[in-house]
Amino acid sequence: MTFLALDAQKNLYTLQKSQLNFEQTLVISRVTYINKEMGIIQESVTDGSELDQDPNYIQLQTEQEQLEIRKESLDSQIEILNQEIQNLKTAVQNGIKNGCGLNLIGG
Repeated sequence: MTFLALDAQKNLYTLQKSQLNFEQTLVISRVTYINKEMGIIQESVTDGSELDQDPNYIQLQTEQEQLEIRKESLDSQIEILNQEIQNLKTAVQNGIKNGCGLNLIGG
């Protein structure tokens, strides 16, 4: 019956993964928006050195860098959860097989 507890843990990890995937989608969407905004600023500037002085551009760059770091963190967390989910799936399947085998032998 321990496979039921393992299955519940797997379901919890799956829920956490879904939440991380949603957050990842939001981060990617924000990065895309920032890239468009930075492109608009770049087009409006005639001299590239002016970008280094533009506070909006600098703020967008900083936010973009922070979001890229967050995205990398989400990617690694999702990968870890994927591995844990797969391990638990295997454990649940083995638990069910062993439980059924014991029932056949004992029954």
